[in-house]
Amino acid sequence: MPAPLRVALDQGTGRSGDTASSLSRLADRAREAAAEGAALLVGPEMSLSGYNIGPRVRELAEPADGPLFEEVARIAADTGVAIVYGFPELADGNVYNAVRLVDATGASLALYRKTHLFGDLDRSLFSPGAEPIVQADLGGHRIGLLVCYDVEFPEMVRAHALAGTTLLVVPTGLMAPTTSVATLLVPARAMENQIHLAYVNRCDTEGDLDYVGLSTLVGPDGGELLRAGPDEELLFGDVDSAAVAEARAEQSYMDDRRADLYGHR
Repeated sequence: MPAPLRVALDQGTGRSGDTASSLSRLADRAREAAAEGAALLVGPEMSLSGYNIGPRVRELAEPADGPLFEEVARIAADTGVAIVYGFPELADGNVYNAVRLVDATGASLALYRKTHLFGDLDRSLFSPGAEPIVQADLGGHRIGLLVCYDVEFPEMVRAHALAGTTLLVVPTGLMAPTTSVATLLVPARAMENQIHLAYVNRCDTEGDLDYVGLSTLVGPDGGELLRAGPDEELLFGDVDSAAVAEARAEQSYMDDRRADLYGHR
């Protein structure tokens, strides 16, 4: 059984459209996370560029191995903290709403492109990703990645659980007035799949969007291990694989599924 993984959830961002300010802020938060013994720092959706910035998304988009990755890799290596960050990825002429996990040496472990685009804003700016399950191992924990709206589809989270994800990380840009996704749906997703789920949401305003915060780390029993309010916070908590094993030993939804009845429906 791996040692517990200490995680930091950062629901703040830099100035929208200003990657330099976002990187500077990320470096500060990574140092704070390191001082608190955190091994992993997670920020919101599109944390380095901003989300509701119109054509600036394409202007700021860059290849996966571009300057933003190089700077985040340097921050991770300097602080010894793994980082999940969001950015607009440019590939084959398309722009993707992407999140990336780099380890504490600055090496890239995983890159995920948001597969479920939300509303006209998402669809006008991004192309949908095509790979549903992206995972990496960090400190003996199997980390899975989704982005915002993806977690609202039960099939996505169940697929991660069946593939062995024990901590699902979901950078998010949830807007008012839809707080129930953060407060009701996310805990249910963790409980029904018996995994840890880190849901990290913005808490500011951006153009006409009002983000609600309420970031959370939920355990495999659906209990909230961390819960932010509506304002900027940096939260710390531990992910313990033993809790997953204990939840599934008591009653395993994975083992008790009747796939013969419903298959892929």
